[in-house]
Amino acid sequence: MGIVVVAVAGVFGALWAWLAVGVLLVVGVGGLAWGVLRERRTDSVASMGSSIRPIALGLIRRRDQILVFEGRDDVKGETYYRPLGGGVEFGERSDDALVREFREELDAEIVVKERLGVLENVFAWRGNPGHEIAFIYEAEFVDPELYARDAMKILDDPATAGWVDLRDFRDGGKILYPHGLTELLSSEH
Repeated sequence: MGIVVVAVAGVFGALWAWLAVGVLLVVGVGGLAWGVLRERRTDSVASMGSSIRPIALGLIRRRDQILVFEGRDDVKGETYYRPLGGGVEFGERSDDALVREFREELDAEIVVKERLGVLENVFAWRGNPGHEIAFIYEAEFVDPELYARDAMKILDDPATAGWVDLRDFRDGGKILYPHGLTELLSSEH
């Protein structure tokens, strides 16, 4: 029956396809139709497929350190670091997405400052191709007590955020993503 919904969508458009879903629901096979029509969200790098994912990342500083999370790509055998942030949803401004992401990830309020740059990142992660356009912003915590924490649990991920000295990235001792961010930060000094 899902083939019927796809055929209706392909020939008559999405509105008629939803009508077909309604008919199929009455018939009792709507679950299949729902699965066919449901839009897939690109929540993570692993599910990117062949799309370009816009993201917003916040650079929060504590003296000569920046707040990052540590990730691991077992296929490459590499440990890497990335500032916090995430996907920009359709119709959402990148700076608004950054505020939302910090609320979701740390339950923290931030003030978004200057946009430092936009980086295009074409990469492979765990053997899957990825392509991101990253809006990089300077940001600050509203609550100054957050700067005293050495580690912060990311609420929607098993990772933890922590402070890493910028020298570790500039001297090549640690990898900072997205590509080009280390150079962008080095050009500030």
